[in-house]
Amino acid sequence: MTIRDFQALTFDCYGTLIDWETGLLNSLRPWAARHGVRVSDERLLEIFAEAEAHLEGELPRVRYSDILRSVHARIAQALNVPVTTAEAEAFAQSVGDWPPFPDTVAALQDLKQRHRLVIISNVDRAAFARTNAILGVAFDAIVTAEDVGAYKPDPRMFERALSVLADMGIRRDRTLHVAQSLYHDHVPAKALGLATVWVDRRHDRPGWGATAPPGAPIKPDLVVNSLAELAAHP
Repeated sequence: MTIRDFQALTFDCYGTLIDWETGLLNSLRPWAARHGVRVSDERLLEIFAEAEAHLEGELPRVRYSDILRSVHARIAQALNVPVTTAEAEAFAQSVGDWPPFPDTVAALQDLKQRHRLVIISNVDRAAFARTNAILGVAFDAIVTAEDVGAYKPDPRMFERALSVLADMGIRRDRTLHVAQSLYHDHVPAKALGLATVWVDRRHDRPGWGATAPPGAPIKPDLVVNSLAELAAHP
């Protein structure tokens, strides 16, 4: 497979372009320490993944900042920590502080020279606006959960992006979806007939981290360990 055959690349953002696990842990580690809780990073991420996936499925029209407030409450409950409004609010507003992976900005700038770039993200517009300011490129379109009233893996997120691309004159078979999460992205994208690239950001670590397990066998069309590796691919 050559990515130069595709006119458009659609991207998951958090986990693929943004190092959300580092961002999450930057909030959760000091919070746990303040409450005297000893818990591993992987356990924090696992609790987060379970709570986030459940709440996004249960509350598809709720803004992502509100999802994060509820996720924080569930993490606190799981660790037997009292919930405070200020701590939940700080966690909910942390999205814009989550850092990009070191290779993201340069790789996006390279890919932008050859492809249309589209974001498909499980956040609200306000949260993504803060992230967008540090990504270094102008995306051709942005589709958020707030726009659609659904969260990935709901196929409506991808259907909205494909509709936007069709308006640009770009067919489904000329669109390549790029993402880290098998659960949120590859399972629904492949079900809709999209070619996919798995950016396996956790290739050197076991487990699924901050994402739920895929729940079904899935075979991406290409696997890379970084966005820089994708940008260098023929």
